[in-house]
Amino acid sequence: MPEPYGDSETVRRILRESGDTWAVVGLSANEERAAYGVARVLQRYGKRIVPVHPKAETVHGEQGYPSLEAVPFPVDVVDVFVNSALAGQVADQAVAAGAKAVWFQLGVVDEAAYERTRAAGLEMVMDRCPAIEIPALG
Repeated sequence: MPEPYGDSETVRRILRESGDTWAVVGLSANEERAAYGVARVLQRYGKRIVPVHPKAETVHGEQGYPSLEAVPFPVDVVDVFVNSALAGQVADQAVAAGAKAVWFQLGVVDEAAYERTRAAGLEMVMDRCPAIEIPALG
């Protein structure tokens, strides 16, 4: 049965071909949050993480920024750890920022944002976790 919000080929393309700079929206220095551990896994697999959080904290040795718009260099993938009600706005910001792909974490679903983001030409996955998917690529 095909995945409704990101087939395995799209997941593979984002993880292998979309680029290595991942803005992680919702990433703070709070070690209890899922974003903290997922960002560490992404780093282990060679991705540069960019913490995006209102606190703009440095996390895993990387300078944080208060918003996607504040990041002063291009990002390839925007990994979204905010609730579904806010996620669509982040997806729109990712399109505006010139990202190549958007990844909504487990439990984050916004079908209208998915359609808008795909229509803008970006790859997109929803309701999946890169920390689960990237080791499975081998």
